[in-house]
Amino acid sequence: MPLNRRTFLNRSAATGAGVALAGAAGAVAGAAPAQAHDEGRGHGHGPKTYSLRVLGTTDLHGHVFNWDYFTDKEYDDSTHNDVGLAKISTLVEQARAEKGCDRTLLIDAGDIIQGTQLSYYYARVEPITGTAGTAGKHGKRPPVHPMALAMNHMRYDAAALGNHEFNYGIPVLRKFQEQCDFPLLAANAVDAKTLKPAFPPYTIKRIRVEGGQDIKVGILGLTNPGIAIWDKANVQGKMAFPGLVEQAKIYVPKLRALGCDVVICTDHSGLDGSTSYGDALPYPENASSLVAEQVPGIDAILVGHTHKEVASRTVVNTVSGKNVVLSEPLMWGMRLSVFDIGLEFSRGRWSVTSVVAEVRNANAVAEDPHVVKLVKAEHDKVVAYVNQVVGTCTVAMAATEAPYKDTPIIDFINAVQSQTVKAALAGTEYAALPVLSQAACFSRTAAIPAGQVSLRDVAGLYVYENTLDARVLTGAQVKDYLEFSAKYFVQTAAGSVVDVSKLTNADSTPDYNYDVVGGVSYEIDIAKPVGSRIANLTFQGAPLDPAAKFVLAVNNYRANGGGNFPHVAATPSVWANSDEIRNTIIAWVKANGSIDPSAFGGDSWKLTRDGVPLF
Repeated sequence: MPLNRRTFLNRSAATGAGVALAGAAGAVAGAAPAQAHDEGRGHGHGPKTYSLRVLGTTDLHGHVFNWDYFTDKEYDDSTHNDVGLAKISTLVEQARAEKGCDRTLLIDAGDIIQGTQLSYYYARVEPITGTAGTAGKHGKRPPVHPMALAMNHMRYDAAALGNHEFNYGIPVLRKFQEQCDFPLLAANAVDAKTLKPAFPPYTIKRIRVEGGQDIKVGILGLTNPGIAIWDKANVQGKMAFPGLVEQAKIYVPKLRALGCDVVICTDHSGLDGSTSYGDALPYPENASSLVAEQVPGIDAILVGHTHKEVASRTVVNTVSGKNVVLSEPLMWGMRLSVFDIGLEFSRGRWSVTSVVAEVRNANAVAEDPHVVKLVKAEHDKVVAYVNQVVGTCTVAMAATEAPYKDTPIIDFINAVQSQTVKAALAGTEYAALPVLSQAACFSRTAAIPAGQVSLRDVAGLYVYENTLDARVLTGAQVKDYLEFSAKYFVQTAAGSVVDVSKLTNADSTPDYNYDVVGGVSYEIDIAKPVGSRIANLTFQGAPLDPAAKFVLAVNNYRANGGGNFPHVAATPSVWANSDEIRNTIIAWVKANGSIDPSAFGGDSWKLTRDGVPLF
């Protein structure tokens, strides 16, 4: 699939030229923008000091409204967070009114177009590319992505690409890029053959200063190298993703050479230097602190990817000795980062004198009625789509205890995946091999009710856009795989009090990186150290033969190295499906009509301590 080079060239031609902010446009009614005379002014000359504001969002994941499409009601959690761009828009307008919208920029740090059924619908059901369903037929124009509608209305100035932007393939991403009134930036997304930028690396915004010299703000976008692993099927041979530090070292000096007085990075990469893919790539996954530390010339960094709230963190650059301020505004539009930047005019140019960051909470404001009105038709269409009945279930199933107990709801996912792969391998050289399956608890609130089951009930089991793959492993490799997965549990001595809320997520391992393997039975002894926990591993009632071969039904994230599980990424694929696992499960329910947990339930794994079952 050739890259849309024309789109890139058209957009990048303006890069570095600077775009003036639109005066007081969009200011809250009755609130006048701040004027230059509020700043320090030299006698008979332009202002000597000035301040501007940069607002930031990240990991929006398709959230426009404060709505949960899987529960069909307003979003809520244990800390009563609110989500969505409609809420953020209110915070943005308040922040612009305080500072003056002529001196306020709005940026994002990526993961925009994946995560809710709203964003899924316009990528797969009625896609913005017009390549499926009824879109594009009979002269009908493909829809505009709801996230583009909302973000254009909010007047974003730039957004970095996140790894989830690539989940639906490059054509969907390119169409979204085309629909946005702001550039999508990625200095470390390059053409695989030419190594030239596949997207604009940066943009430069010009802040008009009344009576003084304009301020040039360079915004550099950096994305995650893990895209090469996680979305290998979509990007292999088309794009490459070098490291954040390496590319920042190229482009930050360029921005300074172009006369930028302020340089902001928007990074789809966390703070702590950690990596989930081990040594599969030479570049760290979460490199924002490393960028701040190793690349001189950056004033502030908007951080994304890790779904954490970091109001403000200061990192000292080891080359220049200057402070770099970083902020990460949680996820889904729960928070808005606010960077206030002070400048001083001296020796013919502006210099940054201070950067202060904070986050503001979306649950403190109402939704912007303009955003609500703008996207209401798309929202209503998706609500109707997800509430359609697709089948029934004989007994209610819930994922509440799935992270520490064998539950039918995870067994159901594994059963569907195993059956799908086994049917696909019929008539091939692998048809005689037994099929195992891996699944993780993506959402502890996922549930299938007794009685009628809606599409949203089933979709809630699988909230990611993963597809299904099949790899051949030996019995010994399956045991290694299980040992690696079992590191998820906190080592707990026999006889000690067990608090299930503190039993899991050891070493910050997320729920989605704890895999249950269906088709074998085993115990996890959490009194034992990591690497020595799997006991009584059996297949069809007999001890698992280390030399026996099995096909593992596995999602593409794991198959491509996500989570750094052993063996699976190193063995060739024997079959793969391009449709999302979510759709495979929905299709199974539609075809079978009813879900009966007794058909696939039963204990296949359990937690023990020194051989004694924990539950």
